[in-house]
This record gives sequence, structure tokens and C-alpha cells, in this order.
Amino acid sequence: MEQKDWILLKTLHEEKNMTRTAEKLYVSQPSLSYRLRNLEGNLGVRIFFKTKNGIEFTSEGEYLVNYSREMLKQFQFVKDTMSNMKDEVSGTLRIGVSSNFAQYLLPRVLKDFSNNFPNVRFNVKTGWSTQVIEFLNNSSVHVGILRNIRGWHGEKILLKREALYLISKEKINMDFLPEYRLINYNTDSSLKESITTWWADQFSEPANIEMEVDRLETCKEMVKNNLGFAIVPGICLKQDDDLYQQAIYFKDGTLVTRETWLVYNQLFENLSVVKHFVNYLKQWNEED
Repeated sequence: MEQKDWILLKTLHEEKNMTRTAEKLYVSQPSLSYRLRNLEGNLGVRIFFKTKNGIEFTSEGEYLVNYSREMLKQFQFVKDTMSNMKDEVSGTLRIGVSSNFAQYLLPRVLKDFSNNFPNVRFNVKTGWSTQVIEFLNNSSVHVGILRNIRGWHGEKILLKREALYLISKEKINMDFLPEYRLINYNTDSSLKESITTWWADQFSEPANIEMEVDRLETCKEMVKNNLGFAIVPGICLKQDDDLYQQAIYFKDGTLVTRETWLVYNQLFENLSVVKHFVNYLKQWNEED
């Protein structure tokens, strides 16, 4: 088996569909089928079978998928180690990042880091915090920048703590908030939990939710057009947003905040590119 076979089996197992696998690997479906038939012939086993819902793997196929994932991890580790042997800081830094941080802060972070270390390239994966932890656990990324570190037992550094804000087009009376229209948006579970906890601390009545949108920026546009109010993290707010903004507090006077963490497996700290990125983010945190 070769590296492309490992990638093929891993991707097919994830997609459970020949067409999507071919598209993801940028190959034609006939060439994909041909490669799989050759693989089955060389190994003398049946790897998968088709069902009305897609692709299912045999026990031999499941074994090969696990083997492929392990070989890809080992091969990537060898590549990282070889890059680390050079005197200069170079190679590819693989980063998993929560979606909001990726949108609002990551471009500036990577640009500044790249100015100092121009020979470093970046491979970025974005998603919810649970997805980033999954990326870390299967070693597909070196470091993670995320909101919710529940379930993570490796190294962690607090990067920043930001306030949550009520935003609206015009100033509204916080005492009568349940009477106003709340606009919800799709976000990670930790932010939802923070907002829900704050609301329960403030009001006995449920929120008057009239809109639920898929993106935070869509929500902001709805608020800008005076269609309701929203509770958002400070990271998404700009001075030119032309919105009423008010930080929210619990009844005991505690500011409602959310945290951003840098997490990584200590093993990867031996890699020069990871060590320099971790040190850079520690300084960025102090200066930001």
C-alpha cells in the first residue's frame, strides 16, 4: 500500500460515498473504482460493499482504514521531524481554529507571524471547539485555538477573555428585554450556554425569539436593520458598526465573558515551528 491508498481509504470511510470521495480527491470516479479494485485484488480481501445508503466497510476494510490513519499520522510526524532538523524555522504549521476567531483575528495573527518567519506555511482547519479537539486528538493539527476546552487534557494557555454584548439599533430598556425581539444565530455550545445562563439569571420569562439565522454576521445585519436585538461576543464588534452596544452582567455584578484558549499536545512542542508559534501567541496575548 502507498500513501495515496491510505488517503483514499480514509476519505472513502469518512464520506461513505464514491462520488463525494472522488470529488474530494480530485480524481474521476472510474479511476477511483479502478484503484479500489486493484487494492482488493492485491490484498485478496473485499474492503467494502455498496448499500442503498452508500458505502459500508467489511471488517477487513475497517482494519485497513485504521491502519491507513495510523500510517498517515506516522508519515506526517516524520515529515514534521525532518523539517525540524533544519536550522531555520520552516515547514507547515497545522492549526485548528474556532470559527469566530478564524474570521475576526486569525488573518492578522498569521500575517504577523509570517512577517517574522517567512518560511513557515499554514494549513488551517476551522470549526466548532468540539471539532478542533477532534482534529487535535487525531493529530491532523499541531495546535488548536478554541473556546471550550472541556475534554482536553493536554497543554493549554489562556489567550484572551472577552465580554459578551447586547447589540441593537437603538438603546433599549434592559428591564423589559423579554418584550423585545431576540435574533438567534448558529454558534458553538459554550457560547449558547453562556447566553442561556445569563438570561436565566436575569429573567423568569423566556426570550422572544423571532429569527434564527445560520451566521453571526447575518445576525448583525438583521440588528443593523432594526429587526431585533442579539447577544454577541465582543470579537465581532467594530467601531463603525453603528450599533448600540452594552456589556452584560450577572445580577451579582460579574461581567459575562468567554475565553479563548491555545491548546496543543506537548509532543509537538519539540517541533521548532510549533514552539515559535506558541511563544509568539504568548507575546501576542500580552500585547493585544
